[in-house]
Amino acid sequence: MTSLFEDRFVTIDGLRLRYVEAGRGPAIVLLHGGSLGSSADVFLRNLQPLAEAGFRAIAFDQPGFGLSDTPADHSNGYRRDSLPKFLAALGLERPAIVAHSQAGGMAVRLALKDPQAFSHLVILGTGSLLPPIEGAKDKAPEAQQRLERRMALKEPTREDTRKLLEANLFHHEFITDDELALRHKVSTGPAFAAFVARSAMADASQKKAVEETPVWRKLKEIACPLLMIYGRNDRAQAAERASLLKSLEPTLALHIVEDCRHLVPWDAAAQFESMTIDLLRR
Repeated sequence: MTSLFEDRFVTIDGLRLRYVEAGRGPAIVLLHGGSLGSSADVFLRNLQPLAEAGFRAIAFDQPGFGLSDTPADHSNGYRRDSLPKFLAALGLERPAIVAHSQAGGMAVRLALKDPQAFSHLVILGTGSLLPPIEGAKDKAPEAQQRLERRMALKEPTREDTRKLLEANLFHHEFITDDELALRHKVSTGPAFAAFVARSAMADASQKKAVEETPVWRKLKEIACPLLMIYGRNDRAQAAERASLLKSLEPTLALHIVEDCRHLVPWDAAAQFESMTIDLLRR
C-alpha cells in the first residue's frame, strides 16, 4: 500500500521521529510491534476509517524503526518511555492507544503505572499478555523461527520479507507489490541495524530476567476501558490462550477474530476499526 499520508517529524531526546496522521477530533495513537519491518505503515489502511469516524488517528515510527532515528538505547524500556514524550511533544492529553504485538505489553505497563495516561486501550495480538497453556510451546512455527533467526544475522532479501509477511497474514492477497516494497524498505539499512542491536539486547535480557507476576494477571487493574483482539489463526496457540484468559477473567472485553493471524490491523481491519470506534464512542 503506497502511503497517501504526509510524513511528519518531531524531535524527542535528540531523535527525529516520523509520524503520519489523519482526521480531527479525540486522538487515537497507534503503536506498531517490534518485529523487523514494523513501522507506522502497519496502520496505513486503518487511519482513514478512524478519521472518517471523527477521530484524529496518529501512527508513528518508534525509535529505531521505519524512518525514525536510531537511539543508543535499544531496550524495550526506552521505547516504552518514549511514548509519553511523543504524546507530550504533540500536545496530546489522555489519548486512546492502539497497541499491536510487542507494543501491547509496553502500553499495558504504562497504563498500570499511570491510570490517567490513556482514555482507552486497545490491544491487538499481544501474546505476552496471554496466560500459558501447560505443556504447550509459546513459540512461532519452526520454519518461521528459522527465517527470523537468519534475518537477525543477514539483511533480508525481498523474498525473505515476503515469507515473513506470509507467516503473519491469513490473507496473502494483501501482499501487493507496493505493500511488499514498503515493508522491505523499512526492513533494511538503518532499520535492520537497529533490529540486530535490539535482538542482541533481548537475548541478554532474557538470560537475566527475574520472574515477576505475569502482566496478564494485572489486566483487571487497568483503570481505562480495555479491548483485546486476537486472530483465530495466530501463532503460539494464541486463540486457545485468549480463550483461557477470557475464562479466567470473564469481564474482559476480549474477542477472537476468524481468518486472522498476527497482523490484526490487516487481516481484521474492518472488525478492529468497528470495535475500536464503538469502544471510544461509548
